This record gives sequence, structure tokens and C-alpha cells, in this order.
Amino acid sequence: MNSLSKTKNIIVKNLGFINYNECYEYQKKIQNEIIQIKLNNRNNKIKQKTPNYLLFVEHNHVYTLGNSGDNSNLLFDKTMLEKKGIDFHKTNRGGDITYHGPGQMVCYPILDMENFYTDIHKYLRDLEDIIINTLSFFGINASGNSEETGVWLDVGNIKERKICAMGIKVSRWVTMHGLALNVNTDLSYFDGIIPCGISNKGVTSISNELNKKIDIELVQKVFIENFLKQFNATINSN
Repeated sequence: MNSLSKTKNIIVKNLGFINYNECYEYQKKIQNEIIQIKLNNRNNKIKQKTPNYLLFVEHNHVYTLGNSGDNSNLLFDKTMLEKKGIDFHKTNRGGDITYHGPGQMVCYPILDMENFYTDIHKYLRDLEDIIINTLSFFGINASGNSEETGVWLDVGNIKERKICAMGIKVSRWVTMHGLALNVNTDLSYFDGIIPCGISNKGVTSISNELNKKIDIELVQKVFIENFLKQFNATINSN
């Protein structure tokens, strides 16, 4: 991609509460539109810049299983899922099974990585760093884990627990899916799964660690500031 056609401008959209499958289709639509621009640019002398997005959502109760996930990590049967009002979807992101629900800050960056860099490993580490810096704002000391993707507390300790899960899908260097940070999440819903297929570690949330409810909009604001800094990007709110 010609450097003149690159942009680090990011469109931020807060979609509020949205059904997982509806949001999944919306992500694919945006990703396909960006890919089409890239394909068209191959044959056009005047190159069109590809947009970048940060989508913020909250989902109704849902378990999602990644394309490399194991069905046995879903512990609730169909009857229990219906009783508790939990949906279940197989999806095309990486990773195993996770939970999404109210009180969770879910962010789906849909980026043309060629606007920034083309390194998936670095991308995941950057997302982790953004979450770590965001949690630091709230006085929580978190870190990555060399053995697992995501953000953790007390790594290497018997009390090690995950506070943010991650899973992505990249096509022609355009990302989709992203991360889920537990803010005011009801952690009991993780009882129905083996989170990310890891049976010997727990889960937590910001509110659980601080013993108080947290303003999720403030978490989004701090996250966006850290995201822009990490990616040396600018914002364009729509």
C-alpha cells in the first residue's frame, strides 16, 4: 500500500446492547468493505484510503466458541442454556470458548493492519498492553501471560485469574473480533464453561477487584486514549 493512501484515523462507534450474531454479521460487512477497497486499489491509479474502526458493544448472555475450540468446554447442556437465557454460537475467531454479557466492555477493532504494521503477534501484544495500561488507571496491576493470550492478574501465582479475553480473525490484513474486558460482569456465568479451555485458572472483573461498580463509559474512554497512544492514531467519532 502506498504510504500516501494509508490512514491512522479511527472511527469509533458505540453500538450499545446488540445481539452477538447481528454484531458478527456487521463486523463481517465492514471487514468485507475494507477488503474490497484494497482489491480495487490494486487496479486504480488513485488509491482510496481504507477506514479503521473501533466498535464498542455489550452483548446479551452468550457463549462463543472459536474455530479451534473444543465443544467439551461448554459445561451447560441445551436445557440449562435455555433456562438461564444464554445463547451459544460457533464463530470464526481464534481461541476457545468464552462468555459475553452485560457489564462487559467488548471492543471489536476492525483495522486495515497495512495502515499500521503487518504483524499479528505484535497486534495481540499491543491489545494486551492497552488493557494493562487501562487497568493501571484504575489501580489494578495486570500483565500478559507468556503461555496464554489475554490479560491476567497474579500470573504465576495460585490465584492467577483472567480479566480480559481476546480472540481475532484476520483476512487480507483486515482484523475483526477483538477483546472482552470484565468490568461489572456477573462472573457466575463463567460457571457454564471452561473459559478459554483453561481449567485451572479463575476469572475476575474490575468491580470484583475493587469491590465497587465501575462506570463502563469511563473504562471505554481510558481504553480509547490508550489505544490511540499505542497505535499512534487519531480519532473520528461517528
